[in-house]
Parts: sequence; C-alpha cells; structure tokens
Amino acid sequence: MTNTAETPDGEAYLAAIAGIVADVENVGIELARVQVRELRVLAAAGRLADAQSAPRNARVQVHDMVLRSIAAEVGGVMRMTDRTVQRRIGEARLVIEGFPAAVTAWEAGRIVRGHVMAIVDAGSNLPAELWAEFEKVAIERCERDTPNRVRGELEILAHRMHPRSFAERHEEAAAGRCVRLVPGRNGMSDLIATLPTVIAEGIHDRLTQQARAIVDTREERAPESVVVATDARSTDQVRADVFADLLLAGSPALDDTRDTTAGPLGAIRARVQVLVPAATLTGADDGPCDLTGRSPIDPATARTLAGGTGVWERLFHDPTTGVTVSTDSYRVPSGMRRFLQVRDQHCRFPGCRVAAIRCEVDHTHDHALGGNTELPNLAHLCQRHHSMKQFTAWRVRQLSGGVLEWTSPLGRIYREDAPTPAVAFTPAAAPPGEPAPF
Repeated sequence: MTNTAETPDGEAYLAAIAGIVADVENVGIELARVQVRELRVLAAAGRLADAQSAPRNARVQVHDMVLRSIAAEVGGVMRMTDRTVQRRIGEARLVIEGFPAAVTAWEAGRIVRGHVMAIVDAGSNLPAELWAEFEKVAIERCERDTPNRVRGELEILAHRMHPRSFAERHEEAAAGRCVRLVPGRNGMSDLIATLPTVIAEGIHDRLTQQARAIVDTREERAPESVVVATDARSTDQVRADVFADLLLAGSPALDDTRDTTAGPLGAIRARVQVLVPAATLTGADDGPCDLTGRSPIDPATARTLAGGTGVWERLFHDPTTGVTVSTDSYRVPSGMRRFLQVRDQHCRFPGCRVAAIRCEVDHTHDHALGGNTELPNLAHLCQRHHSMKQFTAWRVRQLSGGVLEWTSPLGRIYREDAPTPAVAFTPAAAPPGEPAPF
C-alpha cells in the first residue's frame, strides 16, 4: 500500500489536514469560552430569581413564579420553551456554583466540556460539602485522558468518597428496577429495562454474540458472488429480533447456526469483565467494583460472579502503587493474554474505551516484519483501530511499561499510558505513638 504522506501530493494533503486541525483547535477554544459564558449568564438568571423573591416571601411558590417568568423571557430570545430554559438554568447553577474549579480548568483549556459534565454527573451524587475535594482529584485525572475514559473512574471515586456504602445505595436503587414501554412513531416503540448494570451488560453481550453468530454463519453459507436477498439484516436488526424471540418464545425463532461450528444460539453465554479488590471479595469492604469498560457494580454481585462462574479471573495489585503484579484464573487461558487484558483493560488507541475482552491482541512491531510475540511488543486494539494502524499513516511504537506512543500523519505525538487499575490501596496511617502497620 502506498503511504499518502510520501507521494508528491502528500505534502499538500498534510498541509490541508494541518490547517483543519489548527482550525478545529481554535474553534474549540472559542466554543469553550462561549459555552462557559452562556452557563454564567443562565446561572445569573437563577440568582436573580432568588434575589427577587427573597425580600417578598420565602415561599417556594413565589420563587418558582419569578423563575418561570425569567425563564419565559429568556426563552423568547433562545427560541426555547420556558420549561427547557428553567431546566437549563438549574443545570447551569449546578455547574457554575457547584464545581467552579472544573469550569476554570475548562476555560483555561486544560479539560473540555465532556470532562466537566463527567465531573458534575459523578460529583453531584455526593453531599455538597465533598464537591470541592472531589473535583480537585477529578480534574487532575481528566487532564490525562478523554471524557469517556475517565467517566467510570470518576463514578467509582465518587462512590468511595460517599459517606454511605455503595452496597447500601445499590440495594435501594435496585428496588426501583422496572420495564417501561415508550411509544414511538411509525409503529415503533422503545422497551426500556432498568436493571443492575452487570445484568444489563450480560444481556447485551449475549444478544451481541448471538447476532454475530447468525451474521457470520449467513456470510459463510452464501457464495461470494451472490447477495443474500432473504436475510440482509444488520447486526443491530438481528440483535433486536433475537431479543424479541427470546422473550416471546424462549428461544430464537430461527437458529441459523444450528449444525455449524458456531453451535446453537442457546449455548451462547454472556461475558463480562469485572475488577474486584481482594478486600471486597472477602467481605471486608463494601466499596464499588469496576465493570471494565462500563461503570461501577455493587460488591454483592461481584462476589456472586467470583464464586459462580468458570471464567472469573482474580487480580492482585501492589498495595502501595496499585500496579497489577499478578493474576490468576479458574480456567487456564494464555498467561500472556491474561496479563495483557489486566494491563490494557481497553483498546490502547487514544480515547478508545472498547473493553479488552472485545479487542484483538496486536503486534506493535508487525510479526511479519520480525516483531516478536512478547509482552513488550503486544497491546490490545479494537478492530477499528487495528485496521487504522495497518492501513493508514498512523504509526505506533511501544515504550517500557506498556506505554504506547502514537504518531499521527501530521507528526503529532499522542502518548497512551497503560491504564491505572480502577482499584488501588494506600498504607493505613498509624495512630500517634504507635508503629506503622505492616
């Protein structure tokens, strides 16, 4: 394959891309300033409502009427309903007044809007007196990664800082599990199930595996030159159809994988990857556990998974640094693959968070070109970014400690550090006059 950047027209191409990137960067800075300014104006509208209603009467109704009136006035300019504007005023006050350090970091270009929203979403579940402490730690973490990468970590941080245990709060939340039907247009509706995260993730994973088995079997059976007109469903469509079949009939109405190497769909089981600290596993701690690539799950569910599945992997971290030092498993997969799944956690292309169990192990230095199959030359990449590495001008080299250094076609360097384990421990402080605990 010819590298576009090395052709005679490559210089013009790179110059055009450089111009676009510079423009995007400048627009991003301008947009951030405008967005922060809008939030400050909306927050000021909310404070004005407070000021106008306070001298007259402290009743909630009086304040709400003043706020409605202001929202309607602002809505006329923004071409929004007063309900929408009133909601946005409340959101603006939460961001501007509740998390001012995050807003300042956003204005300075240290983080982006997605980071701020992740900080606010996670931090607002804490008591207000803990917000400042939370956002200080959260901003430092956000400066090193993309919003989708840090969201789960910030949620776990907030859960561990909360004065009430995660297990207790999860039990209350789980009591609200339900299934809702939302009518849509053109004869369609949304069936929404609110479930514990690990259950929802398992359902989606099993449906995905079943859908892929059907699609793969269909493509294997079809001649290469023939377009299969009888079943041209996409993976999303097949997944939805299997979902309906399982609920209505208990099994897929049409099992295209029967009598093939893929096996009957009913034998496919869900896969989830969970990180559980040893203290939580033994019951000494009730903090949240990490459903890799998704969000926190409750400790009781994590313990059940640990004791009842044949694909559970136990991870051990250095108690001081939190760095993974070893791993064990009930099954016997490749030790190298286990280590890489623990180290990488997700795709190692900048910003991508596809879980490692759904990625491919890639030779950083191509095996066909002499790259060895060894830990310092291996990393997880999802199919999309594996293909980008192979067929575009993006290049990568692996440094010590699992650090990947990506170079874009423009020559920009993006450092991709190995993820910090979601669970880490620090030595307990000894009481005054007593020796430090071992």
